[in-house]
Amino acid sequence: MTWRTGWSGYWKTTSHSCTRWIESYPVRSSHSSLNPLSLPFPSLPPFFSLSAVCSSSYFVSACFAFAFAGYCQKLEAGPLRFWDFRLFVSAQKDPGESNCFIVASMSNDPIREWILSEGKATQITRISPIGGGCINLANRYDTDAGSFFVKTNRSIGPSMFEGEALGLGAMYETKTIRVPQPFKVGSLPTGGSFIIMEFIEFGASRGNQSDLGRKLAEMHKVGKSSKGFGFDVDNTIGSTPQRNTWSSDWIQFYGENRLGYQLKLALDQYGDRTIYDKGQRLVKSMGPLFDNVAIEPCLLHGDLWSGNICCDKNGEPVILDPACYYGHNEAEFGMSWCAGFGGSFYNAYFEVMPKQPGFEKRRDLYMLYHYLNHYNLFGSGYRSSAMSIMDDYLAMLKA
Repeated sequence: MTWRTGWSGYWKTTSHSCTRWIESYPVRSSHSSLNPLSLPFPSLPPFFSLSAVCSSSYFVSACFAFAFAGYCQKLEAGPLRFWDFRLFVSAQKDPGESNCFIVASMSNDPIREWILSEGKATQITRISPIGGGCINLANRYDTDAGSFFVKTNRSIGPSMFEGEALGLGAMYETKTIRVPQPFKVGSLPTGGSFIIMEFIEFGASRGNQSDLGRKLAEMHKVGKSSKGFGFDVDNTIGSTPQRNTWSSDWIQFYGENRLGYQLKLALDQYGDRTIYDKGQRLVKSMGPLFDNVAIEPCLLHGDLWSGNICCDKNGEPVILDPACYYGHNEAEFGMSWCAGFGGSFYNAYFEVMPKQPGFEKRRDLYMLYHYLNHYNLFGSGYRSSAMSIMDDYLAMLKA
């Protein structure tokens, strides 16, 4: 069975109705159910669906309300309301053929709705995909009120993005280092979630290391918590859940909610009793590493590696994609093995937040959390690094 289809546009604005030709695309399919992702439109959103039932070949002219940005670029009818969508199908039977019908549907677009209301835009002029992520889809929405950065995930509910938004908001409120301002988190109509935030135009380089170190230290100095160590919500480190239950004891918090959680995950996921038992011995014996250290709960980005560090077009440092919580400031350097921090970074940082006794002895302890997380996320390639760190500490502590 062969379909020959031509798509045209119909939409209803807030003030009037009108029809206008968008484009016609010849589509051929041998399936009785048409997959919208196979149609020649770029990156159809997850809330669009179409199905067809037929018994023979037809020329079908289907009038759709393309009430989402990027697909309405040729439409000039003013502000569109997604919930005003209507579908009209006209089928012209080829000579000698029998009946057929098409059913199509599109649910509300909460991203567009927010941008055209609380986002103060009246027109979305372009949607451009942005690469770089392995967990979420990312797009830039250009409007007459500026640009927005939007991430979507088709399988995970809004809790992940709510944690990210709270972290971004907390860092933004310190007025120290630049982060994207979060605007809206919500659910997608057919499952999944989204987050809308400020779009930052990036510069050509990662910027100045001294500026990054100084501004990061200023955030740690300003961002304090009276609740202790933790965060108001659990969030994620990569795609791994990160527990942030409040605690007044940093050693206990780090042992249970960071190292202990990852060790249990490795045991459950790989049956790795060796790494679990060694890790538990370290957790129970690591107290002396913190002797004579005053630990205050500081606001941490939590996942500071090179992929989450950049600069804006003015050269100011920007940090992204946090896994925020309040913890020991030194824990921020746990991803330094793939962050590229140099001497100028640390010198500028310690001018604002002085280095504490035993800093070098604790550095690998904070790296261990991230090596364990990478082991749990990506497999055995990171196991030996985690084991080596634990063996060294167990020998040092004679545990």
